[in-house]
Amino acid sequence: MICNDKDILHVMIEEARTYTQGGEVAKYIPALAEADPSVLSLAIYDGGGPCAAVGNTDETFTLQSISKVLSLALALMDRGEDEVFSRVGMEPTGDPFNSIIKLETNRPNKPLNPMINAGALAVTSMISGSSTEEKLGRLLTFIHELTGNPEIRYDEHVAKSELRTADLNRSLAYFMRQHNVFEDEVEDLLDLYTKQCAIEVSCEDLAKIGYVIANEGKHVQSKRQIIPLHIARILKTFMVTCGMYNASGEFAIRVGIPAKSGVSGGIMASIPHGIGIGIYGPALDDKGNSVAGMKLLEALSHRYDLSIF
Repeated sequence: MICNDKDILHVMIEEARTYTQGGEVAKYIPALAEADPSVLSLAIYDGGGPCAAVGNTDETFTLQSISKVLSLALALMDRGEDEVFSRVGMEPTGDPFNSIIKLETNRPNKPLNPMINAGALAVTSMISGSSTEEKLGRLLTFIHELTGNPEIRYDEHVAKSELRTADLNRSLAYFMRQHNVFEDEVEDLLDLYTKQCAIEVSCEDLAKIGYVIANEGKHVQSKRQIIPLHIARILKTFMVTCGMYNASGEFAIRVGIPAKSGVSGGIMASIPHGIGIGIYGPALDDKGNSVAGMKLLEALSHRYDLSIF
């Protein structure tokens, strides 16, 4: 039904676009600071045909923290729940996504969840492979399967920019290595992690990934179980509890949709047994979420009664 309401979606996205003036692009990563803050695009996929796409649909962007959902899925498939969650917790946090304080005060010294940077670094260390290239290749192949788009690659310019400004992530990684959360060489892990975050997609790609997660890990065209059922459910749970940084609780109340954001301005949402949504709006609020994207998802949720609660 939503995919047929193109005229309504056009109106909704233009209404949400007015909120871009209240946000700022992610200036702490130089390559992301180059984005146009007025851009806003939306894609919705229901498995029945092409995505319904409105706004600046030709824009591509990097996954950033949205990649945390995908690396978690791959690590769980590679290592199993017992090993992954022996190194990373399952609890939400009210702290910023790049905070180090809980690593220092928690016992044992493991990250609270996979959606904060420390947790994502630990998860990425558990992707199987003998080299950065092999691990990244496996992650890209996984994304190709989810989207049906074999052309997806990482943006080398963004990856290099992130690696140059990765001192806080480097600190998190050295702290965790000292406390035996992982054994990888820190620079090798950071190289993989920044390339993972720099994987470039469109809103339509994001909506198709969201659709597979929404529908218990099954790809609608191939009928393949790309993500095991129990892992797809874990992903949606983390998206609800931790997916929107330290705004996740308010987002759950106002919107009520499993979603994951990234500081490029992307948001991926998965309506259980329903649609996948991809949004791009690089103007961010003070918590790192797309300010117009949040408003757009709230409007969609209210109009189409999408909340899972």
